[in-house]
Amino acid sequence: MSNKIKNLLKKRNKTKIVSLTAYSNHIAKILDKYCDITLVGDSVANVLYGMKNTHEINIDTIIRHSKSVKKGIKRSIMVVDMPKGSYKTPLQAKKNAKLIYKKTKCDAVKIESNNKNFEIIKEIRKAKIPVMGHIGFTPQFKKKFSVEGKTKIEIKKLIKEAQLIEKAGAFSVVLECLTPHAAKIVTKFLKIPTIGIGSSANCDGQILVTDDILGLSGFYPKFVKKYANLNSLIERAVKKYSKEVIRKKFPNNKNFLYGKWKFKTNFQK
Repeated sequence: MSNKIKNLLKKRNKTKIVSLTAYSNHIAKILDKYCDITLVGDSVANVLYGMKNTHEINIDTIIRHSKSVKKGIKRSIMVVDMPKGSYKTPLQAKKNAKLIYKKTKCDAVKIESNNKNFEIIKEIRKAKIPVMGHIGFTPQFKKKFSVEGKTKIEIKKLIKEAQLIEKAGAFSVVLECLTPHAAKIVTKFLKIPTIGIGSSANCDGQILVTDDILGLSGFYPKFVKKYANLNSLIERAVKKYSKEVIRKKFPNNKNFLYGKWKFKTNFQK
């Protein structure tokens, strides 16, 4: 396990873990200054490709974006989502995890739990590739959204699932859309860090989709705080550019590559 991940594990119970998603080099460079974990999420399917869900994104696309992100990463842990269908069996999972790890030079991969793929985590760990788990609402396996951990029975199931992920060798686990009480209890029962999304401040850290907090995605559920409204800012800039082109205000002399010059010619038709 890398020193980056070892240092992350030391953060537990000391300071909150900060995580966001990135799909490109320039965003990764910014995130790397402030985030402990930068995730190349399969959410790229919704955010950049306009897909209805994450199911159709393939491993080649994930690798391509991960290569771009890697160029902007120096200090944070770079985790890559394994897309749906890329880890159906332990052997397939290990093969694809090794491919992602080799091609992207990431620090870890992330897989969503379906309460059955604990052996898959073990197999990936045999290849000495760190794994981040993911429980609660798992978009790759659950079609209908619902908050989990509302009853004692549900919480017990979540604890067991998280503990089996930990036992399989994962270094952390994402808790998506758990009740605050469930998130608190699951976190208490684990030795590895929990990273929450829509699961309250009771987790060891938080992750959100970067485009959501910047006001770019158009997707703003209650658990997302919009820290900027770049949609409006970009629209104003594009609107101003459009007007200046139409009114012949752009480009002007200041925008000429070589400045002002006089050019005499005797060209004739």
